[in-house]
Amino acid sequence: MPLTKNANIILIGPMGAGKTTVGKQLAMRLGKTFCDVDQELEKRTGVSVNLIFEIEKEAGFRVRETAMLAELLQRENCIIATGGGVVVTEASRRLLQETDHTVVYLKTAVKHQLKRLKRDKQRPLLQGTGRRERLMKLAKERNPWYESVADLSFASGRNSAYGMAQKIADYLTKEQ
Repeated sequence: MPLTKNANIILIGPMGAGKTTVGKQLAMRLGKTFCDVDQELEKRTGVSVNLIFEIEKEAGFRVRETAMLAELLQRENCIIATGGGVVVTEASRRLLQETDHTVVYLKTAVKHQLKRLKRDKQRPLLQGTGRRERLMKLAKERNPWYESVADLSFASGRNSAYGMAQKIADYLTKEQ
């Protein structure tokens, strides 16, 4: 899948896979603009994703997330980091499957997520105890969806964000 000049790269995967961090590095390497679905939603609404979740519940948030994804997919020459749950709704999965842009799945094991998210108090789906069990359940539900919409997959386990971005950039630019 050759990388065209104005093509977008959409990063998907579970929370803690490094989509935002890797996305920023990848954007620098490839000369693209970085966009984060959650950050764009927060800019647009003026409130945090947590507050949207609290007020509108997950269903309300997912409607906003799908609309923002659709909007960002219209842009050109971007690295787009999605939220971990973007694949939950059929509408978002369809957008990802039907786009002409490259969808890259950053695979990560629950043990790596736990390590990376150890101090994270912001994510709505990680509030309370039983993080490992919750992440295991989410992985079981969502990993098949990530696989079904991805054009490419990269294991993000032990690699640093820098190393991961380099690996993806090398792969995408070699194909040209």
